[in-house]
Amino acid sequence: MSESILTAAALNQYLNQPDWRVFDARFSLADPMAGERAYREGHIPGAIYAHLDRDLSQPIVPGVTGRHPLPEKKHWEETLKKWGLHRDLTLIVYDDQIGGIAARLWWMLRWSGFSKVMVLDGGWQAWVANGYPINQDIPIPGSSAFIPEYHDDWLVPVEEVERWRQDPAFCVVDSREAIRYRGEQEPIDPVAGHIPGAVNLPFGENMTSTKAWKSVTELHERFSLIANQASADRTVFYCGSGVTACHNILAYHQAGFGMPRLYAGSWSHWITDAKRPVALGENP
Repeated sequence: MSESILTAAALNQYLNQPDWRVFDARFSLADPMAGERAYREGHIPGAIYAHLDRDLSQPIVPGVTGRHPLPEKKHWEETLKKWGLHRDLTLIVYDDQIGGIAARLWWMLRWSGFSKVMVLDGGWQAWVANGYPINQDIPIPGSSAFIPEYHDDWLVPVEEVERWRQDPAFCVVDSREAIRYRGEQEPIDPVAGHIPGAVNLPFGENMTSTKAWKSVTELHERFSLIANQASADRTVFYCGSGVTACHNILAYHQAGFGMPRLYAGSWSHWITDAKRPVALGENP
């Protein structure tokens, strides 16, 4: 596939390249330490573990933030330096959740100024199924002095989301599964429904029945309707907490439509203010 998705075969071929780094982003909402335990039991050789709560988010402030707020830049920059990253590296990310967590790290690395970042197609399962090497060695990367050049224009604050949702020249996209979008079931957040005016494109539908990423042609067809409505810089994706929205952003970008925006706080942040409207059912 093209620039944002890498096959397991290709990663295996380039695994020992000195200018490549691999990240294991396995994580379970039900057990936040499960991914790290699995990593220690075995991972792609050389992979550095990235924890969703500890590395890719900052602590929740009840009633103020969503469930996975982006880390403060100072903390994130310390993490990047700890990982020993520099701008010329090629970075590969995988998880075991059809790319949902890996896409969050992909987006954060791209947001920070890295240009060569890819998600492993099929994730951990594809690597294991192909019989490629696994070990338990924990890499110790040297520290770096990397200074990010942030694409902060890729982020849309809640005030802009409120304006965009009412303007047909913009597009607000809910990335959760349809049953949550419609408000028929809400297993995580205290309020069900969606942002009024948002359309629903569940992130899981970026994948084939074998849990591989759909082709560029299929993704182009999937996102063409919203791309015809608004340009990438007028399109914003959200989900429950700002994680799986990045899966849709990656797919939209992979389809060739550019880099859309992210409402990082997402639904769990939207509902922290009872004055913000909530819609149920299908978008009219």
